[in-house]
This record gives sequence, C-alpha cells and structure tokens, in this order.
Amino acid sequence: MSAVPELRITLAGAERVVAGGTTYGEALEADGRSVVAARANGELKDLAARVADGDVIEPVEAGSPDGRAIVRHSTAHVMAQAVQEIFPEARLGIGPPVENGFYYDFDVKDPFTPDDLKRIEKRMREIVKQGQLFSRRPVSDEQAAEELAAEPYKLELIGLKGGAADEESVEVGGGELTIYDNLDAKSGELRWKDLCRGPHVPTTRSIPAFKLMRSGGAYWRGSEKNPQLQRIYGTAWESREKQDEYLHLLEEAEKRDHRRLGAELDLFSFPDELGSGLPVFHPKGGVIRRAMEDYSRRRHEEAGYSFVNTPHITKEGLYKTSGHLDWYADGMFPPMELEGAKYYLKPMNCPMHNLIFRARGRSYRELPLRLFEFGTVYRYEKSGVVHGLTRVRGLTQDDAHIYCTREQMRDELTSLLRFVLDLLRDYGLDDFYLELSTKDPVKFVGSDEDWEEATQTLREVAEAEKLELVLDPGGAAFYGPKISVQARDAIGRTWQMSTIQLDFNLPDLFELEYQSTDGSRQQPVMIHRALFGSIERFFGVLVEHYAGAFPPWLAPVQVVGIPIAEAHAPYLQDIAKKARERGIRIEVDASDDRMQKKIRNAQKSKVPFMLLAGDDDIAGGAVSFRFRNGEQKNGVPVDEAIDEIVDAIERRVQV
Repeated sequence: MSAVPELRITLAGAERVVAGGTTYGEALEADGRSVVAARANGELKDLAARVADGDVIEPVEAGSPDGRAIVRHSTAHVMAQAVQEIFPEARLGIGPPVENGFYYDFDVKDPFTPDDLKRIEKRMREIVKQGQLFSRRPVSDEQAAEELAAEPYKLELIGLKGGAADEESVEVGGGELTIYDNLDAKSGELRWKDLCRGPHVPTTRSIPAFKLMRSGGAYWRGSEKNPQLQRIYGTAWESREKQDEYLHLLEEAEKRDHRRLGAELDLFSFPDELGSGLPVFHPKGGVIRRAMEDYSRRRHEEAGYSFVNTPHITKEGLYKTSGHLDWYADGMFPPMELEGAKYYLKPMNCPMHNLIFRARGRSYRELPLRLFEFGTVYRYEKSGVVHGLTRVRGLTQDDAHIYCTREQMRDELTSLLRFVLDLLRDYGLDDFYLELSTKDPVKFVGSDEDWEEATQTLREVAEAEKLELVLDPGGAAFYGPKISVQARDAIGRTWQMSTIQLDFNLPDLFELEYQSTDGSRQQPVMIHRALFGSIERFFGVLVEHYAGAFPPWLAPVQVVGIPIAEAHAPYLQDIAKKARERGIRIEVDASDDRMQKKIRNAQKSKVPFMLLAGDDDIAGGAVSFRFRNGEQKNGVPVDEAIDEIVDAIERRVQV
C-alpha cells in the first residue's frame, strides 16, 4: 500500500505539512459559515477543493467582500432552483452577485407577481434547510452543450467562453467550463445544476440570511436588441443582524427618496412632455438652487475665479478636435443638421473654455487662470439608468478649468482640493474619502510618460490630505487621471461628489500656449474641476442627506408666522416686513385653518422656524419661538428672535 504524500502549504504566514487529499476546508478548519471559501495563491477556491503542494492559503470570511459575493451568488442558485421547481418552463439567464445582493434573469411567459416571489422565497427556505451540497465538476464545451440543451441562454454563454463580459464571468469565466450540481446531502441525488465558474458556499445551510426584494424586466445581456427577460432581485448577508441593518437602511433611504420628497415639498418635477431625465424646478426648488449657486459664486469670487458663459450647441469640429467624438459619442445626443453643418448639444464645457483661453495671446503673468461657469450640458443616458435628479440627461455643472504652468500645478491642485472639501463641508457633508481613477489601457490620448506624471502628482496631492485613498483602475477620462471626492451622507451611503482631473493632453490638442518668462511659447497644464458634479445631482443628494429638512440658509421658507387668532395676523405681518429687510424668507399663514393645523402644515413642509403670536406676545412686543423639532421658547422679544434666525442662516447651521 503506497504512502499518502505529504504536501507543504503556507497558512497564516506559517508553513504546514498536510496529507495529500486534504481539502481547503480541512486545512482551514472551516465551519462553512464564518469561513465560506479559501483563497489559494490569490485565487478563490471551494472549501471542498483539494490543496496543492506549495499553496499559500487564506480564509475567505463570510463578511468580507469576496465572502459576501460568494454567499449571494450561492443564494442566486438556490433562487433559480426554486423558480424552476415552481415554474418548470422557466429558462435560465444569468445570476451574478451585485452590490448588496444578487439577481437572476429568467425567460418566463408572464412577469413574476408579488405572490410568486412569496412562493419562491418559501421554497428557497426549504432548500436552505435541506443542506444541499454545492458540487463542482469540470465539463467540456460539448458536454455542457449536451447537458444544457434545453437552456438556450446558457448555450450562448458557452460560445462566449474566453471573451465573456464581466457580468457573465460568474457563468463561464475565461478558462474551463464547470457545472455546479446541487446534491441531496443524504442520498447524493442531483436536485438541480447550473453552468457556473464558482466558487460557492459548501452547502445551502451556509446561507444565513436572505430576502427577495422585487422583480422587473431586463434585456438579455443588456441589449435592447435581445429578448426581455424577468429579473428577480434579492439580498443575502453573512448574518441576520447584518441583513436587518441593511433592510433598516433601505427603509430609511425610502423615507429620504428625493423623488418622493421633491413632490411632497413642491421642489421639482419631471413632466412627460419634456422627456426622460429633464427636470423642472418649481419656485421652492428654485429658491434652494439659487441659494446653492449664490453661495458657490461668492466663494469662487473670493478664490480668484473668472466667470464665463458658453453656448449650449456647437459645430461638430470642436468635439473632433477635443476627441469626444472619438471616445464619448455614445454619451452625446445625435447631431442636428443646420446650414450644411452638424451641430451637437454640448456634453461638457471644457472644449469651449479652451477656445476662451485661445482667443488671445496669454502671458505667464495671467497664470493660474481660473475659469468658472454654471454650464448646462446634455448627455444621452440610457432610459434604464435615468434616475430622478441623480442621473439626468440635462444637467448644469459648476464647471471650472484652471490653466497653469507645470511648476504651479502641484500647489494649485493642493489648494483646489482643500477648497472643494471646505465648500462641501459648508453644504453639510463632512465624511469623505478620495478615489484615484487611472488610465484606461485602451481609451486614452497622450504619452505614457505624461499619464504617469499626472497620476503620480494627483496621488501625492491626495495622500497629503490624510484621507482614505482608494484606486479606480482604468476609470479615468480619455484625457487624464482624476481624483473623485466620495462623500457619505447622513445614513452612511456613499455619493461621488467633486472631481479633479489633471490634463496634459487637451491643451496639446487645442494648441494652447502662453508666453513664459524667457519669451518662449509654452503649453499650459489644464485642471478640470466640477465641485457639485452637477447641480441637479447635488440637489438630489442634499434632499436625501437632510431628508428634506434643509438647514435654514437653504430652506425655501425659513420662517412661518402663525397667528393664534385672526386678529393677531397684522402684528405678524409687521414682523415679517422687518424680517424680510434682514434677508429672511418668511411667510405668514393667514389661512382659515386652526392654529394647530397651521403648525402641523409648517412641520410637514419642514420649515425651520415658526413665530407664534397672541395677545400676550403683542402686549410684550414678543413672539413665541417654535423650532422644527417641536421645542418652543415663549415671550422672546421680536428683535432677539430675528437676530437668532439671522445668526443661524449666516452660520449655515442645522436646527
């Protein structure tokens, strides 16, 4: 009888010797719940797979990003099994993990109903309790095609092997094909199978918590030319506690949904007559927007920016010069034919700012030249991604382009990043990290040397701020790398805010020059910067951050005067006149409603301050001062009340 070979592996940084045939689960002493997979030499493996000599092994915990993805993809398999048991005619699409959950696409005769989802979820829980095993086996293309002959979408994926898109990588990857069998834990009998790259949790009992969320239509492989399938979305987590936290976050997010609050507070709307992604701002929304813009303008003036304006359309030659028609045409609206020329709605402002720089000779004495514009641009977003104010087709950027010398660029980037962070804090966001987007290996212009210098400069400037810095490989625009400021809102969600891009290439494409100290002609460096990103999107983020209860300086109505009886209204009208002279946005509710209803109406409208007046207040030249949270101070002298409101507005504090 031959001896069992010994294998040397590295575990937790220490060398170990294990017997041949040892599984990763055995080597890690994994329970299949807290640890759901292994990472061997950087590659994810099932716990049931066998170790190889020389393996460097790490545990993959269920709560890690990779662990959650494995739990979620395994849950997607359980869901697909349940669907095909209940709806045998259902054909399988794809079922990848996504942020906070998973989905699976099905070709079925009729859309899924809420009752269908309840039946599917009930069956899933039964499958989880059965503890079915996830068993991996390699198959040839021919064998996979034979086994999955009844699954036309899987057959298409087999043909994509080696060139599959990212969302399909969970199915076929780029190497050998594998099928995962779901096996009865006692008899080993096959219960279900799916084409999948894996890995998976060991058994269905390794799925601690899941919930089906909703269903909807989705085109096969994301193309409108393909059949529309039915997609079921779900969520799955490493523990019930984590899932409960997430579901609570969703409830809170729903309460803060800017689309709902925008309608309730009469801020903006999306008329069908205008088209998808084209919002209109109502008077109250216009007040907030103007306050946002006015404060931004003042801060930019103080920082030495020059204000410019550019048109909404341009001849196509401009975007040929800039390269946008080569690299960004899919994001642009189709051209208009006018007077024998093609005109485009502008998707960004930078090429026009370059023309302003180039309009006359420039000297080094003018640099850095900081140009700023609230410029409205138009981008053709697919209908499936348009979402309220946060993803629109017509947007106004607070767009700046800074032209400086190579020697000035580092200091300019440093002061610019600090300016951006300080201004975002003024709007109430103060929890940040930074993201560095680097060159797309295919979509770029310019030399590798320039890209390397620009990327390294941005990296050093970002690191100097002592904020967390994460990489976004390949996420840069075609003309230069960028830093993105990522801000967390009041409930911990992350939003991309300001972007700062360092560009050596557009100045070259537009032949921009300035006269240097020695009289030679030099090319400036260009810095692109959008602080809000877009006013529309930033507006939507602030609505959700504040849950519609804006701080007084941004609130469309800062104060409502509420007379206790009709006879007290003239007194409050006089106070309102005095308050308006101090710049306060105040209304007096002189309606026939009772006082308590007026208070409820003001609270529902999320007005920061209420001034109440009755006989005693009038006699004492005072008001009762009521705050949005229900607190109240009585007998406050009028001038003192107005001073307190003005102070809160000027300090931009929340109340």
